[in-house]
Order: sequence, then structure tokens, then C-alpha cells
Amino acid sequence: MAGGEITIRGAEPSDVGDLIELLKALFTIEEDFAFNEEAQGHGIELLLNGQGQERQVFVAERNGKVFGMCSIQTLISTAEGGLVGLVEDVVVRDGYRGKGIGNALMEAVGSWARSHGLKRLQLLADRDNTPALQFYESRGWKVTRLICVRKVPVS
Repeated sequence: MAGGEITIRGAEPSDVGDLIELLKALFTIEEDFAFNEEAQGHGIELLLNGQGQERQVFVAERNGKVFGMCSIQTLISTAEGGLVGLVEDVVVRDGYRGKGIGNALMEAVGSWARSHGLKRLQLLADRDNTPALQFYESRGWKVTRLICVRKVPVS
């Protein structure tokens, strides 16, 4: 890819607009979620305000333009007897896919997870998003027999 070096770095408050754009693209392919700029902006701000020990948002950038992102948050797993990571919001802007950017983002997540002693990583993916599922599988991720069950609103 011509025009500058690709950098994977921690997201900053100045990236919020780009991150919201990326989430809009992601949520157009995920049936379970609808884009809501206010909600997604609030979620991004919450993630950014707490980055460090328990969560991190990574961005892919070139020449000051953010074109990919993913996040990781820690949870406690009784099954693993320790901390695990929930990976979310893995998305690369159209035109930049297939160039190793998603892999670089996932490597950053893996490195962060190892440095924080996490015992497992997990993520949710739309069952009809074949390219994403193939991407994860090619990087050693396994589909489990577990399903996601959710309740909205919480009552």
C-alpha cells in the first residue's frame, strides 16, 4: 500500500469520529445491532476513558487517517480460573481489507492479552459474515458449540 507506513496504536479521544464511522460500517453487516451514533459515541468514550489495565482500543492508521479498529476488554472466567479477553469491533474500512491490517490489529490484541496474563480470547461474529469467519479461522480461532443469548433491555 503506497503512501506511508501503517501504524497500529492505542486509540485517542481525537479518533472518536473515525471510530464511529468504522462502527457504522460494521453494524451495517451485523443483523443483531443497529447503528446509533449517540450510543456508539458514548460506548467509544467509555472504552477510551478506561484504557489500560482492563481494556484497550487499537486503531490502524496511515498518514493521520484511521482506517481500522478493534477493542479488547477483560472478564473473569471461572472456567479458565482467571482473566480472559472479549474482543469486539474488529473492522477495517472498505478499500483497505485484504492487506494485512486486520491481522496486525489482531496481533496487537494478542500481544496485549499475553502481557496482561489473559488465558483465553473470545469474540462474537455474525454467523452470516463468511469473510470474517474465514479470517478468524485462518488465524487459529475456533467456532465453539456455545451460542450467544442476550436480553435487551435489562430488567
